[in-house]
Amino acid sequence: MNYWIKKKMNILLLDAYNLIYRARYSGMNKGDHSTVFNFFRGLRPLVEKFKPDMAYFVLEGMPKKRLSLDPNYKGQRTYDNKDGFREQRKQIINIMKDFFPIQTIKHEDYECDDVIGYLATTLKKDNNVTIISSDTDFIQCIDDNVQLYNPVRKKFLEKPEYDYILWKSLKGDASDNIIGFTGIGDKKAQKLCNNKDQLEKFLIEEGRKEKLDHNITMIKLHDLSHEKDSFLIHPMPIKPNWVNLREIFGNMDFHSMVGKDTTWKKYVDTFQNLF
Repeated sequence: MNYWIKKKMNILLLDAYNLIYRARYSGMNKGDHSTVFNFFRGLRPLVEKFKPDMAYFVLEGMPKKRLSLDPNYKGQRTYDNKDGFREQRKQIINIMKDFFPIQTIKHEDYECDDVIGYLATTLKKDNNVTIISSDTDFIQCIDDNVQLYNPVRKKFLEKPEYDYILWKSLKGDASDNIIGFTGIGDKKAQKLCNNKDQLEKFLIEEGRKEKLDHNITMIKLHDLSHEKDSFLIHPMPIKPNWVNLREIFGNMDFHSMVGKDTTWKKYVDTFQNLF
């Protein structure tokens, strides 16, 4: 038996803003710190479930390339700060960087989706990778080594038999303000994906091929292999200072997490094997 075979590691890729927004609208009401509480209360069961050897907390950059192709990209989205969300988001990011053995990573010029897609592609060669997000764009990353877990539905998503990028490019993506083709919904898009002749016939009409190519470029995750020296990676703490973190959480009245020594120990122990 060859004892020198490299052991596959379990890698967890966390869609940071997706999880933070989920924390904003779910869980318990802790007043000015509700989002912070819900995020860190929800982080532990994810790490406990997947038992990763390494985890990445991936932040959003500016989608410069997509905005250059379409200035209206995500232009329909509205943002408010009525619950002090921006400050709570900043607190979550700082706590993750300062206290948790989880790598915080970002590229200033690309979205989190692209960075996660790059990491998944790079890391999957020798490891098992799990993406944590409710964003279905990551379906295009799924393969034998990469799985996608939706923390809202609490289930793994499966890769469809049809071309997912083509399907979404035909029907459009309202959440990102990518306009699909009139009259093409989920089922008709799937039929076109599964029938090359029908698709070619559909694209004969002037302008359709160009529009489809545009949508594919907008939806497909970018190849960042040439950008590997441009990521902003925040160094993890050499040794997490759990005592100080417990004090911070206590000042935010997170008593259900830090009130008892046994409860806090159980929380901390979940992250001890990360490196």
